Amino acid sequence: MVTIHHLRIGRSIFTVWLMEELGIQYELKEYLRDPNTMRSQADLKVVHPLGKSPVIEDDGLVLCESGAITSYFLEKFDPEHKFSPRREDLKAWATYSQWLHYSEGSVFSPMLIQLLLIRDDAPSAMLSGFSQAEINLHLNNIAAHLGGNEFILGEQISGADFGITYAVSMANRLGKLGGHPTLQAYIDRNMTRPAFKAALKRAIE
Repeated sequence: MVTIHHLRIGRSIFTVWLMEELGIQYELKEYLRDPNTMRSQADLKVVHPLGKSPVIEDDGLVLCESGAITSYFLEKFDPEHKFSPRREDLKAWATYSQWLHYSEGSVFSPMLIQLLLIRDDAPSAMLSGFSQAEINLHLNNIAAHLGGNEFILGEQISGADFGITYAVSMANRLGKLGGHPTLQAYIDRNMTRPAFKAALKRAIE
């Protein structure tokens, strides 16, 4: 059985959501952050030296990085490709791969900077201006691509939506979704899905 190592509060709840969408049994192990640093404590570093989450274990494999975990789960548990295009359709697969990795590769960093600036007694004006401009750039890009679609790649949920939902929800927590009603509607739709609700319930039990 797959084990998901979940650090509260953070990205890994969206990996739990994926497993709920797939309908696959898993074991969930939760970890608490250090209240002073908000980083992981020593117990999670026993599983993986980075002390990050999500981390999964499956039949001797220990795997981190959200995009890699999503790809692994879909390769193993989604043989019908309900959540990703087949590689034979190379252009569709490449577009999917771009959006799968976009949230962590490009969108997350400026929002992390904003989060750290909020906690800084003397925040840098240069970093604040840079990160805010980058957040606006990425939110506009996501909104333009989403358009009137239900999901980021059209009318069918895909593996890319788990990361994009995380990124947009983080922007929402930072108060950055003003002027983006379609993005607010997007995360509202996704986070009220039965599988997402089941993931939250599982994580707080």
